[in-house]
Amino acid sequence: MSVAIYVAVMSGVTYLIRMVPFTFFRKKITSKFWLSFLHYIPYAVLSAMTMPAIFYSTGSTVTAAAGTIVALVMAYFELPLIAVALGASAAAFIAGLII
Repeated sequence: MSVAIYVAVMSGVTYLIRMVPFTFFRKKITSKFWLSFLHYIPYAVLSAMTMPAIFYSTGSTVTAAAGTIVALVMAYFELPLIAVALGASAAAFIAGLII
């Protein structure tokens, strides 16, 4: 297939995904259920995409778990994102050296 067809299909799908909500939801959403649901959707989708990548990114589940635990602890204490990323990477690396 031609690259132009791929680009046309991609742009059509992208446009539809962005246009359909505006077409069906013309009024402001006032339901507390739907507002809270729509508020948490980005976090749920990001977690669903990120968590498998975390555990399958290294050769060992143990090193991935070590990095994840360190990242969660550092994030709990609200450290900067770069510090969390570096700390998790260092923990996974050190766990890999030990194993």
